[in-house]
Amino acid sequence: MTLNTLLVDFTFASILIFISMYLRSKVKFLQRNFIPASLLAGFLGLALGPGFLNLLPFSGEIGSYAGVIIIFVFASVGINGFSFSPGNMKNDLNRMGAYASYKIVVMCVLIFAPIIFSILFISSWIPDINYGFGLILAAGFYGGHGTAAAVGSTFENLGFAAATDLGMTSATIGILAGIFGGLIFIKIATKKGYTHYVKDFSRIPEDMRTGLVKSTNRNSMGEETISPVALDPLAFHLALILIPSGLGYLLNNYIANTWGLDFPTFTIAFIIALLMYVVLGRGKKGVYKYVDENVVTRLGSSATDYLVFFGVASIKLPVILEYALPLGLLMVSGIILVTLLLWVAGPAMNYESWFERSIFVYGYATGVFAIGLTLLRIIDPENKSKTLTDTAIVGPINTPIELFAWSAGPAMLLGGQHWTFAGIYIAISIVCVIISIKFKWWYWKVPFGERPEATAQADKTST
Repeated sequence: MTLNTLLVDFTFASILIFISMYLRSKVKFLQRNFIPASLLAGFLGLALGPGFLNLLPFSGEIGSYAGVIIIFVFASVGINGFSFSPGNMKNDLNRMGAYASYKIVVMCVLIFAPIIFSILFISSWIPDINYGFGLILAAGFYGGHGTAAAVGSTFENLGFAAATDLGMTSATIGILAGIFGGLIFIKIATKKGYTHYVKDFSRIPEDMRTGLVKSTNRNSMGEETISPVALDPLAFHLALILIPSGLGYLLNNYIANTWGLDFPTFTIAFIIALLMYVVLGRGKKGVYKYVDENVVTRLGSSATDYLVFFGVASIKLPVILEYALPLGLLMVSGIILVTLLLWVAGPAMNYESWFERSIFVYGYATGVFAIGLTLLRIIDPENKSKTLTDTAIVGPINTPIELFAWSAGPAMLLGGQHWTFAGIYIAISIVCVIISIKFKWWYWKVPFGERPEATAQADKTST
């Protein structure tokens, strides 16, 4: 691959993304179903690229871009670090504790249930399916295209050559299930009166439908924390992300060559980024006061859009056809799981604003944060349910549990420790349910009609 090849690939990717954004702003079907422009562009790239019509001169390297871009994405997450709010955590312990338990249970069930189903049923029917196959669903559904690329790359290094293509397909199906399924469930919930803040599904802002934000509704992407006279602020933030990305790659190569250990590069980059976050410091003397988290987030999100494009556009259709039956069974099991987790576990583990919280987790668990956010904004545009606030506070609790799955899962599943791996996540789920019952965060018997809004519950407890 040459730099010119890279330039041509990204040029045509950008053209298709631009065209897809135009189509999203004009085509009612795409607007009604909130199809992301990057996902639509990926389908166009798949249809027009070498895998099908071969009308666009993509290189043979487009399948490798996702594995590199994901390093950048994880580094951007690490650079932003974690933030806890002990005061709010104490005041709203019940609401956030219940929500944290629910999010962990959803993640763990999506990890261990498909693995068990794959080992006991799919592998028995189709002997060629290895024991790591079940993790493809969680990587694609809960993790999205980025995690699918990362886990697929790790699997490929362990001999599971088709993992990335299967993971990308899983992530694509997950996003479609999240969008179409989420919209159907929102319509059902509004008709039954389960939503608290929006009673009419048709009252969706035009900005969300078209993707084009009116001048009166626009927000700033970030602040200029560095004077352009010295260095462009965007270049400063880009450098902050590229440093752990490149160092992660170099360090992982050194570890592999020296000790023969093979860690996922995105994990190493994430850890280095976290160390940079700590070293830079957030105090008055810390360098981090010149880092704008919004700018870092936008850079990581921009990379994710290109990751989605290349992930979908580079899917090898012959591989998908070869695995059509087992992959179809796995996807159906995943859709059933997330539906049950929404309608059964959701109201059982969330009290106030249970549907708003559950539909956000549903969207997150079938695609990416953006899908969950889109679904939430339809029924709670002003975050009155405090779902986003609580997600920011309890989110870090999920991170080590999730990171362990993506980092250690492939090696454990293919190395004969499949039951140990599944058992870990079964145990975590059981502990969360026990904690919920112990702390009276279990609301199974509370009728839906007796559940208040989050704001109303907060007002009630403060009086």
